[in-house]
Amino acid sequence: MKTRLILILLLGVDALILYSELTDLSISYYETQLLYEKHSLLHYIITASLTFFGHNDLALRLPMIVMHLLSVILLFKISEKYLYYDRDRLWLVLIYMLLPGVSSAALIVDPTGMVIFALFFYMYVHHFHRTYEYLLLPLLLFVDQSIAFLYLGLIFFEYANRSYRKMALLVVLLILAFTIHPLEVSGVPSGHFLDTLGVYAAIFSPIVFIYLFYILYRAYMKEYHDISWYLAANALVISLLLSFRQRIEVQIFAPYLMVILPLAVQTFFHSYRVRLKEFRGRYRTVFVLSFILLVLNTLVVFFNKEIYAYLETPKKHFVYKMHVAKELAEALRELNITCILASNDKMQPRLRFYGIEKCEKFLLTQENPFQENAQNVTIRYKNQTVYQGYVTKQHI
Repeated sequence: MKTRLILILLLGVDALILYSELTDLSISYYETQLLYEKHSLLHYIITASLTFFGHNDLALRLPMIVMHLLSVILLFKISEKYLYYDRDRLWLVLIYMLLPGVSSAALIVDPTGMVIFALFFYMYVHHFHRTYEYLLLPLLLFVDQSIAFLYLGLIFFEYANRSYRKMALLVVLLILAFTIHPLEVSGVPSGHFLDTLGVYAAIFSPIVFIYLFYILYRAYMKEYHDISWYLAANALVISLLLSFRQRIEVQIFAPYLMVILPLAVQTFFHSYRVRLKEFRGRYRTVFVLSFILLVLNTLVVFFNKEIYAYLETPKKHFVYKMHVAKELAEALRELNITCILASNDKMQPRLRFYGIEKCEKFLLTQENPFQENAQNVTIRYKNQTVYQGYVTKQHI
């Protein structure tokens, strides 16, 4: 009972933090493409949310937050197979919530959050309701292109366990996955290996990523290859191999490393507890340092607007692409402007989401046209100018 109350408390605090963060965000250009141009499963989920809950930021990001919270619950349940003590499972959940990539996936309208939820749901079914596994696998085809690597990892897993009938089904599903969602492998060979490692480190935080890499290697050497190892190792190896040739979208592969977290926490606490107290110092140091870095990262994300005060170039802010648009739309409405032509093509669909349609009656530019009828529109965060535009009425 106490464990459930703590879990509910963690979920509640997490939901409140996410809600407070979404109020500071604007829709990004990438998100408008998914909303207006692409017709994926996530597109229909977001569209349904906007239809039922209104055209606002909360309705836009609510499906991502809900999938994130459900993923936390699923992870807690999955961890029963790896962790004996309830307090270890709570630590796992807390660390998962604090991961930089998880915080982003919980808010940004992107398939990553949905893929994490799908993977955790599959792992839950695999561990607790295996009779439904054959029904679930074909349904996952429609989630996203990255689900192909679930089938690929499972093919290796079933081959190792000599389950050839299920392996044949997975091969068919893999072919269908690549047919529905083709994987782009093109361009002139160029090395992005270090860049890929850097993105992984940013998603998981450096210490956690290094430890996950170590867990995969350790399990390989000890020949402890459970299903989570096959999924995580397969995705990591393929992403690193592809990175030697081209720049890859790491968010396609990163969700698969999430499934190894219960095994990583199990290994850490086992290594910690088998040692005498006087030999546990370095484990405590690594844990405390990792936890502090994760908390600091969360604080940076939570108070990200304060960073503008220390930047000479606002566009260098790591969340700049998800700022400005909402405030700009409000500023335009204060000028009684409900439609405008933006010189920046990426700003146009963002303004559309906030009710400013496209027309040629007014022109929005960031360069001063030096005309008498030009009206200045300035957006400031923390007394720092982050956007300056000029609105001119066009003679049509």
